Amino acid sequence: MRQKLLILYLQNSALDSPVVGWTRYDGDTVAPPVSGDEDEPPYATGLDALRDGWRAIQFSALEPQPGELNYQPGWQSFEVIMEKIVETPR
Repeated sequence: MRQKLLILYLQNSALDSPVVGWTRYDGDTVAPPVSGDEDEPPYATGLDALRDGWRAIQFSALEPQPGELNYQPGWQSFEVIMEKIVETPR
């Protein structure tokens, strides 16, 4: 068995909001993580990932943002960490 992690950054705090960034980790490979290198996200929404068997294990804390900070660069506010346990070939 191995753990795969999928970190999704959503447009807002709702799981059915669009994915705007992502990173994937696979515990069975030595390859570096995939950080949004594809043209399209692996799922359109966080809810689509749940429907495909991913389990949400952590959400980022929601913090109120002053209106003038809405367009400042910084971290992604709406992070969801998901996992999937898969069998490894023997």
